[in-house]
This record gives sequence, C-alpha cells and structure tokens, in this order.
Amino acid sequence: MADLSSTQSVPSFDAIPKHLAIIMDGNGRWATQRFMPRIAGHSKGMDAVRKIVEACAEQGIRYLTLFAFSSENWRRPEEEVSILMRLFMTALQREVNKLHANNICLKVVGDLSRFDVALQEKIREAECKTANNSRLIVTICANYGGRWDVVQAMNKLLAAQPTISSIKEHDLAPYLAMAHAPEPDLFIRTGGEKRLSNFLLWQLAYTELYFTDTYWPDFGRTELKTAIHSYQKRERRFGRTSAQLLEP
Repeated sequence: MADLSSTQSVPSFDAIPKHLAIIMDGNGRWATQRFMPRIAGHSKGMDAVRKIVEACAEQGIRYLTLFAFSSENWRRPEEEVSILMRLFMTALQREVNKLHANNICLKVVGDLSRFDVALQEKIREAECKTANNSRLIVTICANYGGRWDVVQAMNKLLAAQPTISSIKEHDLAPYLAMAHAPEPDLFIRTGGEKRLSNFLLWQLAYTELYFTDTYWPDFGRTELKTAIHSYQKRERRFGRTSAQLLEP
C-alpha cells in the first residue's frame, strides 16, 4: 500500500525524490523543427525514455510514472494514433526483457479496453514477467486521464461497498489507478507547456512542479539532474509554516 495522503498527514521525503512523474511533451515539435515527420520525434522519444529509466534506477528513485498517451490524445490524427500504438507494441517487445534483467517492474494504467487485443495481451505479459521486480517501478499511463481515474475509482468503491453513505479520502484511495505508488515528490513537464493536462490530478496535490522548455527527445541525464537540483532547493511545507520546519 502506498504512503498516506499528503492532505491527511505529512509524508516523509528525501533529497532524491522517491517518486518522479513526467509528462513527456514535445516529440512532434522536436521533429517539425528538424523538417522530419512527427513520428520521428515519437521514435526518438523512446530513446529518451530508456535513458531516464536507467538514470532513475541509478539514482535510487523508486517510482517513475510516465504519461505516454492521454484519454484526450485520441483526438489526434488517426494515422498518428495508429503509429503511436505500433510504437507502444514495439517498445514492449524490445524493452521488457531488459527491464526484467535490471530488476525493474513495469505497470500500465489507464482504460486499456480501447486498445487492440494484441496490445492488451502484450501489456499483461510484460506486467506478469516483471511483477516481482523491486529496484524501480515504472508506470506507463496510457489512455489515462486524472478525471477518469477518480470516476473509475468511485465506481469501483460503490460496487464494492454499495451501502456506503459517506465517502472519505481513505475510502477512495485504494481504488485509484496509482494506488500502488506514493504520491509523486517531483513532477516534470518537458516541451515548454505549463499545465497538468489531466495528469494525476488527485495525486499531485502537494507535488513539486518543474517545467522546462527542453523537448522530450533532448531530455537526458543532465536535464534530469537540473530538475532534481531545483527540487532539492524547494521548501516542502505541506501546509505548515517555515517556522514550524525549524522546530525540533
């Protein structure tokens, strides 16, 4: 079970984030600036994922959550969506054995029912193969939305407890898609945009936010270190005053 809610108690935290969440933005614009098709940017973005997974494992980050495909991304051109699905399948086929060999657990959360059956099966196989790994838990949010997450959690709660008359945070929390992880310590969005885009709306209540103009394909170890350094300079109060932090 994940740590208690940051709105209910003060969670523990260290200089290195326990949980890092990232919106990997800017693949298409990276490609467009280079007069390349947008899909070339998505393909290059896969290389960035590999580098960041390796860097997180080396630095002792325990949870990495990546926003790969939002529930709103179906609005994109049909051809681009189709190519993204094929890239997802290819990535699963190529990377799962490497993740497993490095003691990394893979989870995929979101409304997977809209995906092709073959892709759903490949996701289940990858999750099963890496389920007992513990060095780093990588969660891919695919066809995921923060509002969807709260609604689906509410529906599951009501199905499990149909007579419940008053709902509190701790009632709903176990049914959220990210119930396996503590709330993120640090959120990063690449690509220059400064919004959450319906990502982890419940979980980011007290997360430190970091925005960078760097497009995702160019985001590597140096950029990650810069983001973590920014995080380390923050004063995490969780509703308290600065004076309270100095009290023994």
